[in-house]
Amino acid sequence: MEKTYKVNEIFYSLQGEGYYTGTPAVFLRLSGCNRRCEFCDTDHFDGRDMTAAEIVGAIAAYPSRHLVITGGEPTMQLDSDLLRAIKAERFYVQIETNGSLPVPVEVDWVTCSPKTAPWTIDRIDELKIVYQEQDVEEIASLLPATHHFLQPVSGTNVAETVAYCMAHPRWRLSLQTHKLIDIQ
Repeated sequence: MEKTYKVNEIFYSLQGEGYYTGTPAVFLRLSGCNRRCEFCDTDHFDGRDMTAAEIVGAIAAYPSRHLVITGGEPTMQLDSDLLRAIKAERFYVQIETNGSLPVPVEVDWVTCSPKTAPWTIDRIDELKIVYQEQDVEEIASLLPATHHFLQPVSGTNVAETVAYCMAHPRWRLSLQTHKLIDIQ
C-alpha cells in the first residue's frame, strides 16, 4: 500500500508573513501538531489522506513554483520521499516549523516559529516569533538564524511588538498581511 500524508488543505495565495511576504506561493498545510498554541489558525485533526503523487499533482496545477509547507507541525509527516517528488517538479520549498523536530535536508528555506522548548531543529533561515513579551533574545541565542522577525499575536499587541523592534533593530516586524488584505 502506498504511503499517504494527511493534508489539511492546499491553496494558492501570497505569502503573508516574514521574509517572503508578497511572494505568490502554493501552500501545503499538513494536519497534526505536537503543540497546542491558543492562537493557532489550523484544525489539527481535519484533513484527507493523499499520496505523494496526488499532492504533487495538486500543487503543480498552480503557476508558482514557491511552495510553503506548513501545518500544524509539518515535520511530523514530511519526509524525503515526498520532498524528492516535489523537487522533481522544480519547486522551491519553504517550511514553517515550530522547531521541535529535525527538518529534511531537501527543504530550501526554514522558517522557525518556535513555541515551547525543547527544540531539535538544526538549521534556521528565518526565526519568526509570535511576540508575547517573552525573552526573545534568549530564544534567538538558542535558535540562531539569519533573519529575525517578531509578529504580534493575531494583531492584538502591535504597539508592544513595534516598540520592541524599534528598541532592538535586529528584529523586523512581520504582520499577517494576508489577514490585513483579506486573502487566504
